[in-house]
Amino acid sequence: MAKSKEKEDKRFPIFANDNPLRRLFVPPRRLIGPYAGKGQTAADLGCGPGFYTVPLAELIGPEGKVYAVDVDERAVRELERKAAERGCRNIEAHASSASNLSFIKDASVDFALCHGLLCSMAPRQHEAAVSEIKRILKPGGLAYISVARGPWSYMGKKEWEEILAGFEVRRRSDGLPAISDRWAVVSRKQT
Repeated sequence: MAKSKEKEDKRFPIFANDNPLRRLFVPPRRLIGPYAGKGQTAADLGCGPGFYTVPLAELIGPEGKVYAVDVDERAVRELERKAAERGCRNIEAHASSASNLSFIKDASVDFALCHGLLCSMAPRQHEAAVSEIKRILKPGGLAYISVARGPWSYMGKKEWEEILAGFEVRRRSDGLPAISDRWAVVSRKQT
């Protein structure tokens, strides 16, 4: 009897997620600036070594807080080193899956960044991660969710549309086929 192979979370080398060349083409503040403000509480889910986390912490300022979450403990330790080096004391880092954010209170997050998170997670965890994003967002809070396309992604268009149907979509883009991410800025649906 053949054994079925279950898909596991994709992990990328630290240098691929945080390097000066990437910063030239994808300036972190350009993406997060419109959604992050002084004194807010934010969550960077799938934070890696902090490409977006540290700029997010700087935008929010010392009166705010950033939860940084990634399954890769080495990436989380690198983020902690970098944050200490830059004097960011408003980051609380966790080596955890985004499918279990029990350390974040219900309705406590103003902005959640989920850039490339779901397409890298094992498909069996997608539903739990989306439920956690909804749970932690404040009423009126925003989440920026993006997914890559192609063979390196665990997320197809149908599942993407099903996920977005569970949120109030504020803005979205399906990008250019095969070369850019799908993304959406969403909030919890009003009940």
